[in-house]
Amino acid sequence: MAAATSPARASGGSSLLSIGQVLARLSPEFPDLSPSKLRFLEERNLVTPSRTESGYRKFSPADLERLRLVLSMQRDYYLPLKVIRSYLDDLDAGREPVLPGGATVIAPSMLSGDRRLTRAELIKESGANAMLLSDAISASLIVAGDHFGEDALAVLRALVELQRSGIEPRHLRGFRAAAERELGLIESALIPVTRRKDASSRAKALELAREIAGQLEVVRSNLIRSALSKL
Repeated sequence: MAAATSPARASGGSSLLSIGQVLARLSPEFPDLSPSKLRFLEERNLVTPSRTESGYRKFSPADLERLRLVLSMQRDYYLPLKVIRSYLDDLDAGREPVLPGGATVIAPSMLSGDRRLTRAELIKESGANAMLLSDAISASLIVAGDHFGEDALAVLRALVELQRSGIEPRHLRGFRAAAERELGLIESALIPVTRRKDASSRAKALELAREIAGQLEVVRSNLIRSALSKL
């Protein structure tokens, strides 16, 4: 995606947004978003806002949706930026890219903020029953609470399907321990970055954590596929 720095574009109307306005639009969905994170994404060529003659960044509606897509792919799929950039390049070229593992990305216009569901709503939307949800909480697969987010809904839907194959939440207790071990690996790798307390370093640490998590997911998925091929 070529950089667009034309002052004419930057002064093209009230539809263009400042960094502050972009943060106001996206922060409800992505609370950890910051000016330094936006600049970091620009440095990685994931978004190219235009510039005014004074050098201020201005974001178009298309830039805003592109940012929403990038941030959603990070949050929902834990993908490293180079994978996201490759995906966007294919998208810009009119191709139909597929993410590692065959995941399908929801178009930005279809994305909504992280909903908060009551226990009853969670059970109804997932097709589960109260016992399955309780078992999932007991197995530390879902965090107990009065309200639940989209992640809990996705996990419970998966558990409904797994239960049809005879796999119960109690069989997955090791998943929490495995996740904590991976978190330990990520935290150890971040030590050189997290020692620096400036905002830019925090943004880089968060991005590095997501990249590492994405690479660990690639290794895990390939190990599973390799094992399945021997069945």
